[in-house]
Amino acid sequence: MKKLDYSGLSKRKQQILRAIVDAHIAGGEPVGSNYLCTNAMISCSSATVRNEMAELEAMGYLVQPHTSAGRIPSELGYRFYVDCLVKQYRETKTEIDEINERLKYKLTEMDEVLTMASKLAASFTDYTGIAFKAGGGNARIYKFDSVYLSHKDFLLVMMFSGETVKAKPIHLTISITEKDLKRFIDALNIYIVNRVSEEINMSLIMKLESIMGSASSIVHPAVKVIYETMSELDTADVKLDGINKLLDYPEYADTNKLKSLLGVLEEKDRLLDVISSHTEDEDGINVYIGTDNDSDGMKGTSLIFRKINVGGREMAVGVIGPKRMDYSKVIDMINKLASGIDQMFASDARLLNNPNQKETDE
Repeated sequence: MKKLDYSGLSKRKQQILRAIVDAHIAGGEPVGSNYLCTNAMISCSSATVRNEMAELEAMGYLVQPHTSAGRIPSELGYRFYVDCLVKQYRETKTEIDEINERLKYKLTEMDEVLTMASKLAASFTDYTGIAFKAGGGNARIYKFDSVYLSHKDFLLVMMFSGETVKAKPIHLTISITEKDLKRFIDALNIYIVNRVSEEINMSLIMKLESIMGSASSIVHPAVKVIYETMSELDTADVKLDGINKLLDYPEYADTNKLKSLLGVLEEKDRLLDVISSHTEDEDGINVYIGTDNDSDGMKGTSLIFRKINVGGREMAVGVIGPKRMDYSKVIDMINKLASGIDQMFASDARLLNNPNQKETDE
């Protein structure tokens, strides 16, 4: 997100604007000059504060809902708060310990990663948690391996570029020997590695069946699993958690606005379009406030997320909530959550490359 020019704001205006955003986030009501002078440690008269608030309104940072009411932040006011005034939110030791404990699980399935990330984001921010994975479109297996379990069962291990490893159980209707399984894995490593799913065609399947001879019945169930696994990695997906948390905020008391937002959240393709339209930003935290969002259903909503690279796949974790959001807490929590997931998978990748290394040595 491009930074705006706030050079026209004096230090006093910045102090007053921050105090108004803080007060409005806390209470949800318009903020007046008397409140600021009494509660926000503003070292000037009430008349001066009123004049500064009027100028901030004229500059587009504040809005006055009613003639006799105080002011509330505009989208520009929130944007200034995010860009220039957000201080790092300090979690309690309990929160940090809980995050670290829940991130110890070594997840191998992307859908589990997404589900876990969305639940954590919702749990620690009290907003709707969201986790997104981009569609790859070019998943390639660089090595096959296997574990022989019985004459009709084996585990097919697929190692993808980017350190992603998938292990799928396969049950057969025929009996095979360990020698048959080794011969099949050798054939996969010759004919299937480094191909995208579209290149696994009937000609290749017939070639594998010819190589396997009397054990050719192993080919079809294995190739089906290979194709499905590659397609799974190629497909974009999004997980949500805590949609009901939106009901806790008066901003969504308007049923029409709530229905419009829920319409976006419930239709996965629409939500994927909304998130994907923002993935060209540079790495780091991304904050989209109100009309920054392209979808009409999210005009009254803020979307905050950070991208992560998990096993060579682009992923994002974040939250959706009202514009009157506790940006300081949310931004810091999302940063820590994303960093924790990133570090967890970096550790897994090191162990994969160095199987003799113990986690306690890290």
